[in-house]
Amino acid sequence: DFEASFIRLIDKVTNGSRIEINQTGTSLYYQPGLLYGGSLEHECSPSRSIGYYLEGLLCLAPFMKHPLKIVLRGVTNDQVDPSVDVLKATALPLLKKFGIDGESLEIKINRRGMPPNGGGEIVFSCPVRKVLQPIQFTDPGKIKRIRGTAYSVRVSPQMANRMVESARSILNKFLPDIYIYTDHMKGASSGKSPGFGMCLTAETINGTILSAELASNPQGQGAAVLPEELGQNCAKLLLEEVYRGGCVDSTNQSLALLLMTLGQRDVSKVLLGPLSPYTIEFLRHLRSFFQIMFKIETKTPEEEHMGGEKVLMTCVGVGFSNLSKTIR
Repeated sequence: DFEASFIRLIDKVTNGSRIEINQTGTSLYYQPGLLYGGSLEHECSPSRSIGYYLEGLLCLAPFMKHPLKIVLRGVTNDQVDPSVDVLKATALPLLKKFGIDGESLEIKINRRGMPPNGGGEIVFSCPVRKVLQPIQFTDPGKIKRIRGTAYSVRVSPQMANRMVESARSILNKFLPDIYIYTDHMKGASSGKSPGFGMCLTAETINGTILSAELASNPQGQGAAVLPEELGQNCAKLLLEEVYRGGCVDSTNQSLALLLMTLGQRDVSKVLLGPLSPYTIEFLRHLRSFFQIMFKIETKTPEEEHMGGEKVLMTCVGVGFSNLSKTIR
């Protein structure tokens, strides 16, 4: 269901794609078209969150013919995919490092939707670029502040405050500069299902942003979660992510590696924490599609005096340039 919805989304943003699926739905023939972009709307399947669709769009959006502005409707926060909040806080600053910036790069949350029924709505817009800049991003720097959002929809607004209290009880031992917003959506903007959750980001002096998030169980599934527990667990997850460290957090490792691959014929370097299983598989795909091999050097914690083992990823870009961008 959600895969079919993703294919329909790809069909909308491209021009001239040919897609054939056999009757049992086990094999897919896909002939890519030109990335077209423009102003679009898409209803996402509620079985996966909008983050699932947004991750694909973040990879493609800079290379469209026209700047992309798309309204996505569905589940904004769930327990499976990166939520819209996390992508807004981490993926957008990452795109800026590669030279994809401007006022039109934004993710705006109009309505929140929790599983199982969704009802959320976001607007994602991204400018187009002809080429990407290579990056040298090897020093994450020390953590200077923690920001976050505790959201609650169709439950008591007190839930958000309880999450903030319990998260702060852990994080305040390490850092004074902590600010967690509470976001209580009312009426039409609160989607169709009740729920609450939290998204935390830690920012370093060099502009690295590490994130962690948790959401409550969907209505009617699993045991009820106490907001105090959720806040504490989310704070612990953030500390775990800080321990893993690196210049890009584990949700965006693959996006960073893809943009490095598509950069100019120049050396790009990035320091990552331990590679997630998803990233390792993604590196294999990069090798089969672009014949790009990354040089991987491990840095032991003793050298860095902090956290888990780090990997320094180095590659030379393929020199991709956006062919469909109109010359003005």
